[in-house]
Amino acid sequence: MIWHDLRDSNDPEFDVLAARYNLHPLHVEDCRHRNQRAKVEDGPGYIFVVAKPVHINAEGEMVITDFDLFLGRDFLITIEEGSCPSLRAHLDKLHAAASQSRPDQLFYKIVDATVDAYTPVLDWFNDAIDAIEDAVLEKPSPTTLQRIFSLKRGLIELRHVLTNMRDVASNLQRLETELIQRDLWPFLRDVYDHLTRAVEMVEMHRDLLAGAMDIYLSSVANRTNQVMKVLTVLGTIALPAIVISGFFGMNTKNLPWIDSPFATEIAAGLMVITTVSLLILLKKFDWF
Repeated sequence: MIWHDLRDSNDPEFDVLAARYNLHPLHVEDCRHRNQRAKVEDGPGYIFVVAKPVHINAEGEMVITDFDLFLGRDFLITIEEGSCPSLRAHLDKLHAAASQSRPDQLFYKIVDATVDAYTPVLDWFNDAIDAIEDAVLEKPSPTTLQRIFSLKRGLIELRHVLTNMRDVASNLQRLETELIQRDLWPFLRDVYDHLTRAVEMVEMHRDLLAGAMDIYLSSVANRTNQVMKVLTVLGTIALPAIVISGFFGMNTKNLPWIDSPFATEIAAGLMVITTVSLLILLKKFDWF
C-alpha cells in the first residue's frame, strides 16, 4: 500500500499521480477548486471523497477547509487544502503505521479523525453559548446581540457541513465496491452515528441560542420598562411641587399667606408634605 500525502493540490506531483492512477479530470479539478461540497463519488478503480475538516483558529473564528481522498486498491492519495491542526497531528501519527495497514483501513482512520475534530468545535460553541446566557441575564448589550447573530451564522455553516458529511458516511456504507472490505462496515456505521449526534448537538445549540435571544429581548424590554417606571415616578413626585410653586407664582392678589413673613417657608413645607404623602401612596401601590 502506498500513501501519497500531499499538502497542496497545485503540487506538480499531483499531476504525476493523476496520470499514474488514471484520476478523472473533474475530480482533479474539484481538488484544485476549494469550498467544495462534501461528497463521495466512484471513479475508474478508486473512490473519491471530499471531506470537510473544521477547527477554531487563534482568533476564535471557525475555519472550514477541504480534505480530498482517493482510495484505490493499493494506494491512498490525500490532499490537504488548508490547515486543520488537529487533523494534521493525527495524520502525522498515522504515517508511522501506514505501511502495515490496508488502504481502506487507513482511509477509515482519516475519515474518523476528521469527524472527531468536530467535537472540540461543538464544545467551543457550547462554552460560547454559556457565556452569552450569562451576559444576557447580567448586562445585555448590542455587543451581546451581535455575538448571538455571529454564533447563529456559525452554527448554520457547521450544520451544513455536518449534514453533508453524514450523507458521505451514509453513501460509503451503501457503496457496492471491493475497495472497502466488509469488516469496516461497522466502523463506518459508527462514523455515521457520530455525525448524527453532532447534527443533533448543533440543533440543540441553535435552540439554546434562540432561547438566549428571547432572554435578551425580554431583558431589554424589562430594562426599558424599569426606566420608564422610574421616570414616571419622578415626574409624579415632582407634580405637587410644580402645582404649588405655580399657584404661588401667580401675579394675583389675596393669595393665602401672601403677606406673611413665613410665606416661603409655608410654601416649601407644603411641597415637602405633599411630596412625602405621594411617595407613601405610591409605595403602598408597589410602584417602586
